[in-house]
Amino acid sequence: MTRCHWATTESMIEYHDREWGVPVHEDRRWFEFLLLEGAQAGLSWSTILKKRENYRAAFAKFDPRKVAKFGDEEAAALLLNEGIVRNRLKVASAIGNARAFLVVQKEFGSFDRYIWQFVDGRPIQNARRSMAEVPARTAESDAISRDLLKRGFKFVGSTICYAFMQATGMVNDHLVECPRWRELGGGR
Repeated sequence: MTRCHWATTESMIEYHDREWGVPVHEDRRWFEFLLLEGAQAGLSWSTILKKRENYRAAFAKFDPRKVAKFGDEEAAALLLNEGIVRNRLKVASAIGNARAFLVVQKEFGSFDRYIWQFVDGRPIQNARRSMAEVPARTAESDAISRDLLKRGFKFVGSTICYAFMQATGMVNDHLVECPRWRELGGGR
């Protein structure tokens, strides 16, 4: 199989083949990707993927209601947890983002309903032939970033938001030569 060129290790191949670009519609999964993409800032995705199960254990199985209740004691414990990225700002943002996430859920009924409005409710289907054609950000990721920041979210710059969009299937950036491109709606 000719995959997207970034999927080179066993864990990245599995992630590429099973998850990357698959549309998400479950709020806990949205929170998981929001937390992990924020943790990834400045690091490689493979680093975060290797730590994913540690994050799942440390952050209450990505339950935003539970994470939103974390206080100073839980934050201090997270900073001692060698299984995650122990960055004070990223830990604080994960907890703060859980609280902001709950506010969005309350306002829109679900985070899913809120986030999909930025792409008119369906994935953007790109037809890129090389990684050089894939942008770091788009008008849509700029809009998501602005709105999330306005709502109090942290570690949600436009580049992070574009990676978030790719991971969660809001945009299909599999290359056209990759079978996943067509499987996820490319060419329609």
